[in-house]
Amino acid sequence: MKLPIFQVDAFAEKLFQGNPAAVIPLKEWLSDALMQSIALENNLSETAFFVPTKAGFEIRWFTPKAEVDLCGHATLATAHVIFNEASYPQDTLTFSSRSGKLTVTKSANMLQLNFPADTIQPIDEPRELIRALGKAPRACFLGKSDYLFVYDSQHELEQMQPDFGTLKHTGVRGIIVTAPGNTSDFVSRFFAPGLGIDEDPVTGSAHTTLMPYWTDRLQKQELSARQISSRGGLLQCALQGDRVLIAGKAGTFLRGEIFIDS
Repeated sequence: MKLPIFQVDAFAEKLFQGNPAAVIPLKEWLSDALMQSIALENNLSETAFFVPTKAGFEIRWFTPKAEVDLCGHATLATAHVIFNEASYPQDTLTFSSRSGKLTVTKSANMLQLNFPADTIQPIDEPRELIRALGKAPRACFLGKSDYLFVYDSQHELEQMQPDFGTLKHTGVRGIIVTAPGNTSDFVSRFFAPGLGIDEDPVTGSAHTTLMPYWTDRLQKQELSARQISSRGGLLQCALQGDRVLIAGKAGTFLRGEIFIDS
């Protein structure tokens, strides 16, 4: 069996920036075990698989270790493949997913995700996790899947050197750290060692958690965001009721084939 595969840099101003994701078009679903094995072999933070349907497309996302409920950058990468490699004729496409209906709209040279907004609750400081991060935040929150820790400056995030061995046992998907940005409204980093990803380069889904916090704090509905990993990525975000719009650029890095013995 041969399968097409694309590798796309998502939320990237140019190649070698943003977050690389593998995208694999399918005619019908493979077994969960095979998709997980492919994701492990790819060894990227996410591999997305999609199948055409009468209503649009179904999409699923796998890290090297597990399937996840929502992934922003791999959805952006998948939309890029459908629009540019498959010459999809419309400007908006619809995905059904484990997180419900998701849409992606093409506008000029940007793609805009429409995702459900997270709900965050303030929590007491989880001391072991804070020790693993190396510095106490000004505020702690818990969303549906991730911790959110707020700091005072971009510099604090840049200097952070987490103990990933400890962060591996958080019991949540990941840890978001955030602060006001020097050249953007806010910045962030995202750690998910429990899923095999010590630090994710750019995490679109984390911004469904970040936006409710920052729109309330800054009293602005449209915000610029930068994820300050070593690769870096820029996102333009807006909060509209219970939805978050997340826009960015993407570029194809690789086209190829996977060979699997039947």
